[in-house]
Amino acid sequence: MAPLLLIPGMMCDARLFAPQIAAFSGARAIHVAPMRAETTEEIAAQILAQAPPRFALAGLSMGGIVAMEIAAQAPERIERIALMDTNPRAELPEVRAAREPQIEAVRGGRLREVMRDEMKPRYLADGPGKQAILDLCMEMALGLGPEVFIAQSRALQTRPDRQEVLKTLDIPALVLCGEHDVLCPLDRHELMDSLLPNSTLTVVAGAGHLPVLERPEETNAALTRWLEA
Repeated sequence: MAPLLLIPGMMCDARLFAPQIAAFSGARAIHVAPMRAETTEEIAAQILAQAPPRFALAGLSMGGIVAMEIAAQAPERIERIALMDTNPRAELPEVRAAREPQIEAVRGGRLREVMRDEMKPRYLADGPGKQAILDLCMEMALGLGPEVFIAQSRALQTRPDRQEVLKTLDIPALVLCGEHDVLCPLDRHELMDSLLPNSTLTVVAGAGHLPVLERPEETNAALTRWLEA
């Protein structure tokens, strides 16, 4: 059984996937990859240097972007791929420009404020667990720190479009998103589903950008189907 390689979103660590680690670690090895370089190409190369020879690959948000870069660099090592709440396109110029004041603020010691005011409010759908998940997101971000924020922001700014790569991945693929994801809306996922030759699209009701935490049972059910395909 192939190990499961998980790649978290921007300013997140393994805690993002706590429900998935709990559900799947009894049956297969699980690896969670860090992202600390300033280009997606370098991040992918670093992950590949430490990863098992062959693996099931799942990434959320920026982690999905890096997963697509891994697929560009070493498709033969990927047994199957899950792309969650992510985007195959290069960054739009206006989004790229909007990162600059965030980077300057973080460089000036205001990571907490940037996460609180500009990033976290857009993550989640309303629900009883929303505040606890937001608190966890803040803990993860502050633990990683300003240097990681800046490096990851630069990597997102310069990422290449990977739509053509998806067309070549004839492996079991899951495209999953939260119903209320405003950061990576449904149309991005319908696009990825249309490009992948062997894909299943799953929309998680009641979730925003982090269905792995917001609706873990539904997300794990979709991941189980994908892992067993």
